[in-house]
Amino acid sequence: MHRDVQACIDTCYACAAACDYCAASCLAEDDNGMMKDCIRMDTQCAAICRLSAQFLSLNSDFAIAMCRVCVDICKACAETCVRHPHEHCQQCARACRACADACLQMLARLTSEPTLVQ
Repeated sequence: MHRDVQACIDTCYACAAACDYCAASCLAEDDNGMMKDCIRMDTQCAAICRLSAQFLSLNSDFAIAMCRVCVDICKACAETCVRHPHEHCQQCARACRACADACLQMLARLTSEPTLVQ
């Protein structure tokens, strides 16, 4: 597997882990009712990041489509998390932005070199 693809996969998994940690930490907050949107976005983002990494690993014909979805949800999750002052939310926002950037770079490579994943 090309190292650029592996780097994107690793970034997707790192983002999923950051989202999982953020969601769990939000649940532990005293006033977690205000964190409902953050928790929901975290869990959805984690799922899409993992799925995107899997599609890239599988050399799927749908890897490009999944990367596009991953960019969108990572940006949305970052926007949601950055509104909260908690460190776990700020870390998650950074991980989401990094993942969106990695997927955008991967999209540019995949659309110019469709055999890159193989």
